[in-house]
Parts: sequence; C-alpha cells; structure tokens
Amino acid sequence: MKPWFHNVRRIHIPFSLPFPFTIALAAGAFLRLLAMIGYPGALWFAGDSYVYLGAALRLQPNLSKTTGYSLFLRALEPFHSLTLVAGLQHLMGLGIAVMIYVLARRSRVSQRWATAATLPVLLDGFFIEDEHMVMAEALFTFLVMLSMLIILWRNRISWPLALLTGLLAGYAVDVRSEGLPVLVLFPAALLVRGLRQDGAWRWRRWRAWLAAGVMALGCAAPVAAYAAWFHSWWGSYTLSRASGFYLWGRVSSFAECPVVRPPASELSICPSGPPSSRRPPGDYIWHAPQVRHMAGGGPVTAANDALLRDFAIRAIEAQPAGYLRAILDGLALSAEWPRKDDYPSAGTVYLYYFHLTPWTIPVHTWVAGGDAYSDAVRYGHATPSRVVRPAAILIDG
Repeated sequence: MKPWFHNVRRIHIPFSLPFPFTIALAAGAFLRLLAMIGYPGALWFAGDSYVYLGAALRLQPNLSKTTGYSLFLRALEPFHSLTLVAGLQHLMGLGIAVMIYVLARRSRVSQRWATAATLPVLLDGFFIEDEHMVMAEALFTFLVMLSMLIILWRNRISWPLALLTGLLAGYAVDVRSEGLPVLVLFPAALLVRGLRQDGAWRWRRWRAWLAAGVMALGCAAPVAAYAAWFHSWWGSYTLSRASGFYLWGRVSSFAECPVVRPPASELSICPSGPPSSRRPPGDYIWHAPQVRHMAGGGPVTAANDALLRDFAIRAIEAQPAGYLRAILDGLALSAEWPRKDDYPSAGTVYLYYFHLTPWTIPVHTWVAGGDAYSDAVRYGHATPSRVVRPAAILIDG
C-alpha cells in the first residue's frame, strides 16, 4: 500500500522569495527589531518633532513647514503609542526596499543586483534611525516610492488608479513641501509612458491623456486642500510662510551685497561678512541676526517672508553662478563619502545617531497650547524617551 501522502496533490506555489533578497530583508527587519526593543517609543529631532506632534494634538498648519505628517500622527493618536508610530515607519522602510526590488526585477535586473539596490535602505543605520524618529521622512519617501511604483508598473493605467496615484503624490507634498516637483514630473512621466509604446509615439491615445490629466488633478487636490486649510488659519493660500526664509538661507552662502545692490528696504537683511563665514547655510540661517530678529513678528510673517524672498531672487539674478554652485554643493551632500561629521553643525549631526542615553525633551512650547514634553507624554502615555540595553548597544554599534 502506498503511503497516504502519495495521494495528496502537489500544491503549486506561484512564486518564491529569492534567497539573496530574503536574507537581506530578514537582516533589515532584525535591525529594526533591535531599534524597537532598544528604544521603546520613538526618537526625537529637536524642534521639528515637537512641531509635528504639537500640530497633531492641536491640529493646525504650521507657519514654517507643512504638517501633513501631523495628520498621520493624528490618525494614530487613539492608540497612544509612539512605538506604533515607529513600527509603522519601519514597515514603510521595509516596504520601500520591496518596491525597489520588484521594480528592478520587472526591469529584468538580476536577483543579485536587484538585492544590492535594496541594501542601503535595508542596512544603513541612518535610514533605520530616521524611521524611528517622530519625523516625516519615512512617510514622505514611502508615498513617493509607492506612487512611482504604480506609474512604472505598467505602460497604461486606468484613470481611477491614476487618480489614486495622484492623491498619494499630492499628500506626499503636504508631508514634505520639497516634493512639489512631483506634481509635474509624475503626470508627465505617466503621459510619456502612455503615448510611447513599442518604440513609437501615438499622440492620439486619449486614454493616456485622460490618465495623466486625472493624475494631475489628483496631485493638485491634497495640495489645494492644504492651502485652503492654511488660509483658514493664517489668511494666505500657500503651504507655509517660510519659503522666503529658506531661500534667503540658500543664497546666504554666496550673496555679496556690493554685487547684489539691494534697495534701501532690503539692506537690513543683507548677510554680513564674507560668504565663507556664513557656511553652512543650514546652520547659519538659524543664528543670523538679520532674520532671527526681524521687526514685525520675525521671518515667517507674510510681509517679512516676501521681503526675504525678494532679496533672495535679487541675489540669484545678480550671482547665478553662485546659486548653481550652492545647489550642486547641496546635492553632493547626498552622495559624498565619507559623510561630513559636522554638517550643518555638530549638534544637528548628533541627532542622526542612536545614543545610549535618553534624549531630554524640553518643557518648551513650539505649538501654542502645550509644551513639547507634556505633548509627548500625552500622546504616548509613557515616558517619551527610553533606552533599553543591551539591544540599544547593538543597534548603536
């Protein structure tokens, strides 16, 4: 008599996880688990994290940055768990790696090289530490990557899916306003893929035009909604009142007043000293007296933000080569190796690392109605900054 299992039909598994990527994904998951065990709750980036959490508890748009991330925190508030926030962001990091892998494999990249492309996301300690923070980067990257995955997966997508993709990309801009270029780039990429098939252009493919148009509307909807919300609070249809402030910080690295020759109304905000003394701009901007102590309410009032923007544009027009060099220097920071240990300042770089001592959250107000420490306790219902050894020692290493 045959054994009973000889009569059982073989189960066909439609796919199997490739061994190299399975090992890499497991390693990335293990490192994130160490972070979760070693640092219960979340990590904090001074200033920004407090703004995001305060804006989530007392829902409102912020003057200096978009607070779409605060909507994400607000949705999770009923669970009162910063551990849940960090855990979801770690899952987003793993999801980004999976999306990179499947896109590479769909483009016929070998398993080995597709896996290699995911390693920076899976194993880089800076990625893992950033995911563990109360910060917007993990959510923003996940939304942009998911939108890109949908666009690149097929040459043609239906208009409902295009609308969903646009809404995801638009919300990403609400999370981080640096994503504004995707409002144009993604619909354009979708249109190009729809019009160009089999190596030939077909300009009359109305489905391609429809999908791109619907996606553009989807992209615009969350941004327009945020601008309307901002207007209801602050009286301006915009995403923040800090664009002039940040652009001024960018041009401070090269602007020379004798060359710019600003009008009398802008002389008081002309950066002092030689450009070499104002670097890096990412640190200089927070200490420059020209902007920190502007009359009339500081740099994020409507009038002062416009004044800073006007000066910055004037500096770009007078010194375009300096502006181009500033942009290229900023982009190079993303690829330079080894990393700079003091950019933009030693204090800021300290926050990029895990540490074996708990971070002290100040009793200071960033969003009216509460201070940073009480907000963290209220949201997480626990001590907001904890370190548990030996797991913390391992992930710190």
